[in-house]
Amino acid sequence: MLAELAPLLMFLTVCAALMLGYPVAFTLAGTALLYAALGIASGHFEPSLLLALPDRLYGTMTNTTLIAVPLFVLMGVMLEKSRLAEELLENLAQACGRMPGGLGISVVLVGMLLAASTGIVGATVVTMGLMSLPTMLKRGYNPSLATGTICATGTLGQIIPPSIALVLLGDILSGAYQQAQLSRGIFNPQPVSVGDLFVGAIIPGLILVALYIGYLLAAATFNPGCAPAAGRAANVSRRRILQSLLPPVTLIVLVLGSIISGAATPTEAAGVGALGATLLAWRKRQLNRRRLREVGIATTEVTAMVFAILIGASLFSLVFRGFGGEEMIEHFFSQLPGGTFAAVLVVMIAIFLLGFILDFIEITFVVVPIVGPVLLAMGVDPVWLGIMIALNLQTSFLTPPFGFALFYLRGVAPDSVATGAIYRGVIPFIVLQLLLLAALALWPELATWLPQQLQ
Repeated sequence: MLAELAPLLMFLTVCAALMLGYPVAFTLAGTALLYAALGIASGHFEPSLLLALPDRLYGTMTNTTLIAVPLFVLMGVMLEKSRLAEELLENLAQACGRMPGGLGISVVLVGMLLAASTGIVGATVVTMGLMSLPTMLKRGYNPSLATGTICATGTLGQIIPPSIALVLLGDILSGAYQQAQLSRGIFNPQPVSVGDLFVGAIIPGLILVALYIGYLLAAATFNPGCAPAAGRAANVSRRRILQSLLPPVTLIVLVLGSIISGAATPTEAAGVGALGATLLAWRKRQLNRRRLREVGIATTEVTAMVFAILIGASLFSLVFRGFGGEEMIEHFFSQLPGGTFAAVLVVMIAIFLLGFILDFIEITFVVVPIVGPVLLAMGVDPVWLGIMIALNLQTSFLTPPFGFALFYLRGVAPDSVATGAIYRGVIPFIVLQLLLLAALALWPELATWLPQQLQ
């Protein structure tokens, strides 16, 4: 009986260890080795299965798609250090001074660009919090509206391409989709790429940004005191705005455009983005030995964390499958009364709850390889599933009391801003994201139409 429950016990052990504060990569690998040893000793686990681990790690090392991760990280860190976003926010805020909610709208637009270039929730929330929160409070913005806007904007890195979350999701779903097709007897499987996920995220991402801006306009119109306009708009020339806006926009369009057009793979486009960000920093005279060292250290830390978790997750999923975990999940889903809809709903609820204790990297590497092949074998579209997971995690990172974005902003917000104000501020944005999730569930074409048109 215990052997049959081993996959569930493994998962619960990992969650418990993470809540106690143990490092994710070592928790995954240590839990897997512990249960493998117990299984071997009791005769319920085949030791030869562990021989597949070197092949898995070699496959990770030779996976050219994953090379995009450090390059996109380098691109985002370089843009952050070059103060491009700070300059753009200042100019847009001055130009939109007399518009209701103008400063908040500027924060959303700049946060969208920063999220697209950085792709890391913590980095975007902290950066936007340090840059814009003091200004918003000084301009008389309601603390709840100001903090909610910053938190929600910071999580756009989950869905706005080119996003590291989408790169990792795309790579995992690609393997899961091939595995699902083979299980259905399709021996010439159709591929799904990171580029497909990027294209599929464009329409939902733009809709979400439009919803944020619409909410800010409505809040400022019906309650001017919560988002007051400046007394007068500063005389900021169009040339100055274009000079601050064009570099990051051009870089992001170049990266995305090369992927969408098929001119470059995501990895090649990431290399162009990293080089372009470096040239922009050099052009702004922000590139020196000290800054290069900071960028190199930050990029190495994030990359090492991602791949350490990937190695631990590979070992965990190998042992999990060795105990029959995948068959257990497939049997559970097949017994649900609602069929595919119920299976997807259960997975989305589980991922939402896990988002309180796990980052998107852990969920991508641990949960998606387990449930992905089963859902895809049931006929779920891989691009739609990837966008739904990304939006779901984005919502989870915003939800009180455990959302990661709330913790990041609390760390940089002044003491005068109450934690309760931050929690109240994100609720309208959570509602908007849930509405978009419901719309995607009703009309999957929002995510699948554009990739189909570009095939």
